Amino acid sequence: MKKDKKYLLTSALPYANGALHLGHLAGAYLPADVYARYLRLRGKDVVFVCGSDEHGAAITMRAKKENISPQEIIDKYHNLNKGTFEKLGISFDYYHRTSADLHYQTAQEFFKKLYQQGDQFEERTNEQYYDEEFDQFLADRYIKGTCPKCGHEEAYGDQCENCGSALSPTELINPVSTLSGNKPILRETKHWYFKLDKHEDWLREWIDKGILDGKQHHDPKTWKKHVTGQCLSWLDGGLQARAITRDLDWGIPVPLPDAEGKVLYVWFDAPIGYISATRQWAQENGKNWEDYWKGGDDLELVHFIGKDNIVFHCIVFPAMLKAHGDYNLPVNVPANQFLNFEGQKFSKSRGWGIEQHEYLEKFKDFPNKEDALRYALIRNMPENRDSDFKWDEFVDFHDKELADNLGNFLNRVVVLANKYFEGAVPTPGLPWPSTLGGVEELLDKWTNELESFHFKSAVNLVMEISSAGNTYLQDVSPWKIWKEDPDSLEIKDCIFTSLQIAGLLSVILSPFVPFTAEKVRKILGLPALEAGDLEAAIHAWKKQEPILKPGSKIGEPEILFAKINNKKDQSLKEIVDSQKQQLEAILEEENKMEHPALKPEIQFEDFTKLDIRTGTIISAEKVKKADKLLKIEVNLGFEKRTVVSGIAKYFQPEDIIGQQVLVLVNLAPRKLRGIESQGMILMAEDQDGKLGFVNAPDGWPEGWPVA
Repeated sequence: MKKDKKYLLTSALPYANGALHLGHLAGAYLPADVYARYLRLRGKDVVFVCGSDEHGAAITMRAKKENISPQEIIDKYHNLNKGTFEKLGISFDYYHRTSADLHYQTAQEFFKKLYQQGDQFEERTNEQYYDEEFDQFLADRYIKGTCPKCGHEEAYGDQCENCGSALSPTELINPVSTLSGNKPILRETKHWYFKLDKHEDWLREWIDKGILDGKQHHDPKTWKKHVTGQCLSWLDGGLQARAITRDLDWGIPVPLPDAEGKVLYVWFDAPIGYISATRQWAQENGKNWEDYWKGGDDLELVHFIGKDNIVFHCIVFPAMLKAHGDYNLPVNVPANQFLNFEGQKFSKSRGWGIEQHEYLEKFKDFPNKEDALRYALIRNMPENRDSDFKWDEFVDFHDKELADNLGNFLNRVVVLANKYFEGAVPTPGLPWPSTLGGVEELLDKWTNELESFHFKSAVNLVMEISSAGNTYLQDVSPWKIWKEDPDSLEIKDCIFTSLQIAGLLSVILSPFVPFTAEKVRKILGLPALEAGDLEAAIHAWKKQEPILKPGSKIGEPEILFAKINNKKDQSLKEIVDSQKQQLEAILEEENKMEHPALKPEIQFEDFTKLDIRTGTIISAEKVKKADKLLKIEVNLGFEKRTVVSGIAKYFQPEDIIGQQVLVLVNLAPRKLRGIESQGMILMAEDQDGKLGFVNAPDGWPEGWPVA
C-alpha cells in the first residue's frame, strides 16, 4: 500500500540582529504560510519550519554597537520576530533557533559525517586580516575600507553596500579594523573548505533537467525562470570550493581537535537549522524527524526564500545534503523577487519602509489589520519580478476588493437570511442555478494556481468567486421579489445558494486571510476548519451538496472590513495618511540635504574680486603622511601653479593628468603639510559626497578668466 506523501516546507531563517520589514514577509514567509495552510486544508501531512539564524559577525557587531552581549541581541530579535509572525498568522509548526543545544549537536554531527568521508573537505592555509590590538582574526564584516569599484569609503570586507559589488577583504583600499580602527596585518590561518566544485556536474543535470541519479526527480519546467537562470549562470562561471569555517568566538565550534578558536561559517550552519528545527518538532510531538528529510519518493521538500538566497538553497545546500548521502533534495525552490516600498528599496537608516511589528503597532486600532496586510502583500507579491508596496494601493485593495466585493457579498447574504428566514438556512425548491457553473471552473483554476505557487492569481480567483456571488445576488434581487411575494421559492433558492457560496468562501479564503475566514465561519455557524475540509467543500460544491445544511442556524451580520475611505469616519484614513506624511517628510528632508542651504548674500563687488582662470593639470602626486591630499601642478598658460587639494580619496594621481579645471588664482597662499598651495581648484559635490571637477568649455585656452 502506497504511503501518503509528506510535505516539509521551510522559510529562510531570518537573521536575529534586527526586525523584519514587509519585504521579508512578502518574500519568504507569507507565500510559505499560504501553501502550508492550503496543504493542511487538503488533509496533507505537512511540517512547516523556520527559526532564527543567530550566528555570524553581524550579530557581534550589533552587540558591540548596542553595548550588550550577543546573547541579548539574539534573544531580543528572536522573540520580537517570532511574536510578530504569530500575530500575523504565519503558521509555523516549529520556530527554532540556531543557538539551541540540539542545533549545535545537529550541525556538528553533519560536519563530522562529511569530514569522515575524506573527500568532501580540503584544508587550506592562507593569509587573513588580523587585528593585533584585539589579538584576533577579523571576519569580513569587521573590516572596512574604500571600495575598489566605486570609491565608497565605508565598504565592508565582503560587500560594498553603495554599489553592491561582492568583495574580498584584500581587495579593499586602505582597510581598517572596525574593532580598533587600526590597519590590520595579514597572518596565516588554517580553514576547511567544502569541495563544491566536485558537485558541479550532477547539480547542472538536476537543475537544468530535473534528473538526479539517473531518475526524474522533479519537473524543471515548474521552477521559476529566474531561479534556474541564476543557478545555471553560477554553474557556467564554474563552482569553487567554499570555506566552511571562520576564526570567531561566536558560533558553533568546529568539532575537530586542531580547530581551537574556529567556528562553522554561518552559511554552512544556518540551513542545517531546518533539520534541527524538524528534529525539535519531532521530539516534542512524538514523531520521527527522518520521515520528513529522508522519505524518498514519499516526501516533497520545498524551500521558500527571496532571490538573494537562491544559490545557497539550489546549489550549496543541495550539495551538502547529497554529500551527506541520505537526505531528500528540494522538489522546488519558488524564490520570490524583491518587494520595494513606494518606489524605493526598504532602508532602515532612512526610515523608508515599515517593519512588521511597527505595522501592527501603528495600525493597532485598525480592524482586521492582519488580513488587510496579508491580502495587500499577496495581491502584490513579487513572484516573478520586483513589485512595489504603495499605501494608495493598500487602500484600494482593502476598500474595493475586501470591503466592496467580499465583505459586501457576505454581509448582504447574512443580513437577508436573518431578515427573511430568522437566521435559518432555507430549504431550496430547485437545484443550484446553472448560471453559477462558472464557480466550479474557477475552483479548478484556483487549485492549479496554488499547486504552481501562483498565489497572486489564486487570491484573484477567490475574488472572482465572490464577484460571481455578488452578480448572482444582484441579478435575482430577492429584496424586490419579497415586496411582491415574500413566500416565493425563488427567494429561498437565492438565499440558500448564496449561503453555499459564502460557506465555500469561508474555506478557500483561509490560506490567504485566515482571521477573516475564521470570523466568516463563526457567523455562518460552521465549525473551525480541520484537515481535509477543502476536499469536502469542493466535493460538496461540485456534487451540489449543501455546505450549510437547510434548517441550520447562522449568526448575526458583522462588518468584516470597515472602509478606509469613509466620509463619516476618517479614523482609518488618518492612520494611512500619517504613514504617507512620514514619507513626504523624509523626502523633503533629503531634498534639503541634496541641495545645501544657500550661503549668506554677497554684493556684486565681492564677486568681482574673485579671479577664476582655466587651467590644465600637468602633474599630480600624493602628499606623504596625508591620506586626503594631492599635490597638483596646474598650467595656467601664463604660469604654472602648485595647488594642494583634498581629493586623494576620490581620484588617483595618474587619472587626473590632462584634466581641465577652473582655479581660483587670487586666493592667499597657505601651507599644507609644508607645501605652499597657490590657489584652489573648483569642485562640485553630489548628494552622496562624491566630488567632480568643474570644467570650462572644451577648447578654451589656459589662463582664460571666468566672468
